[in-house]
Amino acid sequence: MRALTVFLLFIAYALGVRWYYVCQIKKMCQPQTPAQITAPVDVRDKNLRLLSGDTVLLQGYDQFAFAPGQAQPRLNHNNEIFLDSVAAILQRIPSRKLIITGFYAPQEMNQSYGFFENFGTARADALRRLLMQRGVEESRISLDHDLSNDSLLRTPAEFSVFYDATARPDAYEKVQFSFTNMTFSDANFAFGSAEFRPGAAFTAYADSVKTYLSLNPDKKLTIIGHTDNVGSDKFNNDLGLRRAKSARDYFTKLGVTAPIEVQTQGKHKPVATNTTPEGRQKNRRVNFVIE
Repeated sequence: MRALTVFLLFIAYALGVRWYYVCQIKKMCQPQTPAQITAPVDVRDKNLRLLSGDTVLLQGYDQFAFAPGQAQPRLNHNNEIFLDSVAAILQRIPSRKLIITGFYAPQEMNQSYGFFENFGTARADALRRLLMQRGVEESRISLDHDLSNDSLLRTPAEFSVFYDATARPDAYEKVQFSFTNMTFSDANFAFGSAEFRPGAAFTAYADSVKTYLSLNPDKKLTIIGHTDNVGSDKFNNDLGLRRAKSARDYFTKLGVTAPIEVQTQGKHKPVATNTTPEGRQKNRRVNFVIE
């Protein structure tokens, strides 16, 4: 019994000495605030970079962070430095433009955000606006979107610069995804059909366009139909035009009285490869241009 008592006293003494060294000498026992206790650890992959073809212009930056179901990024100081550097490169080389690709997680499929049909495009637009705040013109930034296979979305965005399309006539078309140059996918149509079935994102956009055109009677709307490359030129040109006309009918029934022109590009202006289902789906689209 006496031996046990001595052992317990020794343990208590050792713990006391350890506490004195760690807390009093090393000062490592400062109490945490409630915010420090509850704040999550913000650990990010450092794989954010800026590409120009196969050339890496910037690399080693923290990825942007987006909460599930949110389109606005949570910025840290490293993100701010990256955005400042991208803006400086674009301002130094006026012949270059930028594509921002935003990603969305598998659990965010079939979800829209504002005017955008998916969170990937919405996130890319949020990053574009941060660059616009740094002096980059909106017309120099195009957007793209893709589905990530990572449910944690640890890589939510990619950045790539390119020369103007006039320097690369064989390049894919770039999509603006802006209010005056908006694009919607064939999700608003039955497959192979011109029957128009607008989703929530398009409905919100159309209502805003109606208001904008009523306040700006000098503006007009042009609607351009696009298709993938499956089928003949005649079939795709006709399908693109019929879809543009169906969208025009929607605006007319909505009460838009501004001039509306319809066009078709058929399969001749792809924005992605036609060799994959995902690429073909991006090519099947309707473009709305206000000018």
